[in-house]
Amino acid sequence: MEEMGLFDAMYNCRAMRRLDTKPVPEDMLIKLVDAANQAPSGSNLQNGRWLIVRDATVKAELAALNRAGVEGYLAPQMDNIEPLSHQSVDRRRKMMDAVLWQVEHMHEIPALIIACMELGTKRDPMVLGRAGGSIWPGVQNLLLAARAMGLGAAPTTLALIDQDAVAKVLHLPETMGAICLIPVGYPLGRFGPVTRKPVEEILRFDTWS
Repeated sequence: MEEMGLFDAMYNCRAMRRLDTKPVPEDMLIKLVDAANQAPSGSNLQNGRWLIVRDATVKAELAALNRAGVEGYLAPQMDNIEPLSHQSVDRRRKMMDAVLWQVEHMHEIPALIIACMELGTKRDPMVLGRAGGSIWPGVQNLLLAARAMGLGAAPTTLALIDQDAVAKVLHLPETMGAICLIPVGYPLGRFGPVTRKPVEEILRFDTWS
């Protein structure tokens, strides 16, 4: 399959949460992480670390943590969905429905990729917050690579709220923290263009006013 060009991938990289159970070949998963590893990092320390979770037991434990995180975050919003300037109530509800679908099926998704950081010190929320800037460029590389390869993916942090529980599930040392979880698989839905605010609305030159 011919891979997409960079700009086509950027403009058509929808979050894909409904994913098939069909296994993703290992070489494709490795290629995703290799693409992520090309991203810049603070002081070029290259402290990003990546886990590809395929084991059914580990996926089930992460799925349980994700359920707790999503229910705590979404439950207050589900009965009172407010529109945004760029997203109607109906579209927001569809997005939330996809998140809830993933809650029920995360343990069936073929691969859960965990973006981690080697912190060089014992992890705590402040250290993790500072470290995130060095892993998110890699996450975006991974998402674009997945889109170019015809794979669906969407990042989430809700499964990683309880860092101690995550570390126990993944056998992380105390100097490593999990920043982002990215379920990866073949999409059940259709790719299409993303919907974003127009650049005229979010851009100014030199000063804001």
